[in-house]
Amino acid sequence: MMDVFDRASDREQQERDAAIAAVLDASRPDSLATGYCMDCGDDIEAERLAVMPHAPRCVSCQQLAETRQHIRTGGRRA
Repeated sequence: MMDVFDRASDREQQERDAAIAAVLDASRPDSLATGYCMDCGDDIEAERLAVMPHAPRCVSCQQLAETRQHIRTGGRRA
């Protein structure tokens, strides 16, 4: 069961991710994606960028991030 502290931690992580994405987006020329994953530094797949041009993570790292979020929230959306 999620308590107040778990929810606060999840909210803090969401705000941190949003702030990082905003800084990265602002630092990109013409707001274009860098093409590099913010977690592992590898190239983000061209297919992913075609669908989501400002994707901050490669498919593998995004799946890991979603799995971690799922575990933290017990399957509930924050």
